[in-house]
Amino acid sequence: MTRSALQMLAALVCGTLFGLGLALSGMLDPARIQGFLDVTGRWDPSLAFVLGGAVSVMFLGHLAIRRLPRPAFAERFDLTENRTIDRRLVLGSALFGIGWGLGGFCPGPAVAALSLGIVEPLLFVAFMVGGMVAHDRFLARRAA
Repeated sequence: MTRSALQMLAALVCGTLFGLGLALSGMLDPARIQGFLDVTGRWDPSLAFVLGGAVSVMFLGHLAIRRLPRPAFAERFDLTENRTIDRRLVLGSALFGIGWGLGGFCPGPAVAALSLGIVEPLLFVAFMVGGMVAHDRFLARRAA
């Protein structure tokens, strides 16, 4: 099996595992996300536990990466070296948070929720892709 085929297989396995984890934890339900953000009403703390588990796993993954000479299916690790907090990062984070709060989805759960066959995640993903295209066509060119 070629390296690119192994990369695609590994991505499929990891994506499937991620989607199953989101489904099992209830994170495909926008009401659960909005319940977490409703701190003055009927607050649902379940997202905090999911986020805590995700951060713990990522922390362990970063520790493992530091000990490995290279990834299994690539020449090098693709880690960001940019540590700058600038206006674009803050504005992008704010837009992400607003979209997350209004829609009840962030990109991973929205894509996983496409499998449910309901309209809401389809609309979210369509607008998300539209925003990505608009960014690449207009904003990224000006920044370069």
